[in-house]
Amino acid sequence: MKTNKDFDCVKMMRDIRDKVNSEIVKMDSAQIIEYFRNKSSEFEKKYGQPVIQAHTP
Repeated sequence: MKTNKDFDCVKMMRDIRDKVNSEIVKMDSAQIIEYFRNKSSEFEKKYGQPVIQAHTP
């Protein structure tokens, strides 16, 4: 049974994943780490909450 949804979280997750992948596809590992550090900082500034990290090297 298919329902009509206003919001599809799986589609949103896939769209975000594809967007990030297209932005980092030609970066080396150091650039990718810096990319995610910058995105974390932007998130913290925008929402005022720290990003929870599972593992910090």
